[in-house]
Amino acid sequence: MFLEFVVWFLLLLWRSSSVFASSEQEYVGFTYNGFRGVNLSLDGLTQITDNGLLMLSNETNQQVGHAFYPDPLHFLGNSSSTGNNSPLSFSTTIVFAFCGIRFFGPAIAFVISSSKEFPGALPGNYLGLFNTTNIGKQSNHVIAIEMDCLQNAEFNDINGNHVGIDINDLKSVVSEPASYFSDAENRYVNLSLTGGQPLQLWVDYNGTEKLLNVTLAPLNVPKPTIPLLSLEIDFSLILMKDHPLFVGFSTATYTMPTSHYILGWSFKLNGKARELTLSQLPKLPNHKSHKARTRLFSVVFSVIGATLVFISILIIQFIVKRKKKFAEVLEDWELEYGHHRFKYKDLYIATKGFVDKELLGTGGFGRVYRGVLPKTKTEVAVKRVSHNSRQGEREFISEIISIGKLRHRNIVRLLGYCRRKGELLLVYDFMPNGSLDKFLFDRTTTTTKTMLNWCQRFQIIKSVAAALLYLHEEWEQVVVHRDVKSSNVLLDKELNGRLGDFGLARLYDHGTDPQTTHVVGTLGYLAPELCETGKAKPSVDVFAFGAFLLEVACGRRPIESEEASEECMVLVDWVISCWSEGKILDTVDPKLGLNYEVEEMELVLKLGLICSHNIPTARPRMRQVIRYLEGEVPLPELQSFVPSGGSSDVSVCCSYAMTRSSSIAESVLSGGR
Repeated sequence: MFLEFVVWFLLLLWRSSSVFASSEQEYVGFTYNGFRGVNLSLDGLTQITDNGLLMLSNETNQQVGHAFYPDPLHFLGNSSSTGNNSPLSFSTTIVFAFCGIRFFGPAIAFVISSSKEFPGALPGNYLGLFNTTNIGKQSNHVIAIEMDCLQNAEFNDINGNHVGIDINDLKSVVSEPASYFSDAENRYVNLSLTGGQPLQLWVDYNGTEKLLNVTLAPLNVPKPTIPLLSLEIDFSLILMKDHPLFVGFSTATYTMPTSHYILGWSFKLNGKARELTLSQLPKLPNHKSHKARTRLFSVVFSVIGATLVFISILIIQFIVKRKKKFAEVLEDWELEYGHHRFKYKDLYIATKGFVDKELLGTGGFGRVYRGVLPKTKTEVAVKRVSHNSRQGEREFISEIISIGKLRHRNIVRLLGYCRRKGELLLVYDFMPNGSLDKFLFDRTTTTTKTMLNWCQRFQIIKSVAAALLYLHEEWEQVVVHRDVKSSNVLLDKELNGRLGDFGLARLYDHGTDPQTTHVVGTLGYLAPELCETGKAKPSVDVFAFGAFLLEVACGRRPIESEEASEECMVLVDWVISCWSEGKILDTVDPKLGLNYEVEEMELVLKLGLICSHNIPTARPRMRQVIRYLEGEVPLPELQSFVPSGGSSDVSVCCSYAMTRSSSIAESVLSGGR
């Protein structure tokens, strides 16, 4: 009896101590105003300098460095405050600096990981966290906040000066150019990670709301009210449940000499991290050459002071003239759009003054130029759209910003806009291979570099279908593109298809009916009902997608003039005619020869006819189209989808549209939206 009592008492004591330890874990915190005498788990190049700097890396090339808080933390698991297996909140503040970077260099990352050791991790682009075999795998259990000054096309980096949130991979889930929201100026201000000056980073996670916020600012600026990055994320779905985690830093050197420093670090689990005492932070190493240059400039400016006074009038005149040259329209209501607004001066410099040498193409809505943004060195495409009317301008700008929020791998991203005098400038991601129509219809060159094989064409078709499904059903609003055609499908450097040019797009809420609008679009792609009702519904895009399918398969435009007569050949009618004679493969693009999959080709041709049905309700939705393309379900019998007379309503719609206007594509800002 006594022995049983002793065992029961010891068991109760052990469980009580475990609960106490678990409770203690929930509120663990530390503050390091410098790292002299601090016990950290260091690895690789990382060391603590004599004056208390945590030097993550030095100028040794192709090496890694790690620094972690030595004790494991329980972010997940039993919690008296949040419930079982709920992620705990945490807050951390970090002061860091990049020194010695002249042009570019790899990132440093704040890391939450199931381990503080990363065997086989590679330096350089892989940040000392992953290698070629495990990157992107869920088994990594790693969440990282990267501060990166190297643009890696391999990881889809937006530029060479950005902050991103990474999950088990180095392809950031969200990322933004390094900047901070200035509460005083009510706008975003750009920052340079490579400037050699300390910057302050705040990372806050709300375990109840499952919200991760990342905020960046200069050292002497209080924490901005608006974070740079926000992401809804459930740590319990990524990190290992009931398993201790480690927090710390990781970096890796590249081919250029660089040093990464952490000056201070504050962390709190289930609470707000204490503010760092900036006056107690250790100083960065002195750069003697920089001081020498500063003294030299001081002497030079003292000597030429009198000269500057003499020419000050000329400088003022030059500045006034330059301001007039780059003057742009900016009204109070546009302030809410923040960093979606570009400066005209930056776009002017990016395109070298909009010279013809940088001209990519000319369309009904304006001219498109290639440009390189001066601050981030990001390649962009800039479209200049002329406008003479202010009618609906505010609503149009609001819609442009909404479209700029679209994020899909098969959509050309709209980065922002600029207004200046009588024109609007739209800024897009740059697509180095241009538009698809040049590959399909350009007869001036026949090299293999300008030809697309059937495999590439079929993949582009599926990419455009996925983009339309996202627009019609998967985004927060219904987006009807209204101008789906091969010239608006752009190709990146790997020849992947991306749907672009949303100048005619219409947005409306799910479950509502779109309003009647002007008939806009391109002849050959206009759905018959659009000419009558003027209502832009997703079925209008499906009709245009049908014409696009036939374009890609046949290598012909939807409407072409016959060489021997003044009549037009309608592609849909021709394909129907060949199909009715059992010769549908006679319509295949001759440039393909016999190098195509017969089943895939017949699928595309027949699906093109089904999508081109004159009755909107008979056309499939894009989700069903994708199922056909993926071979998940067979196509229905084509007989019921082809008009009994053997021709479509495309000719009728085209004739109707031509009588209304010689150019059906109307300007957006003259009331065409």
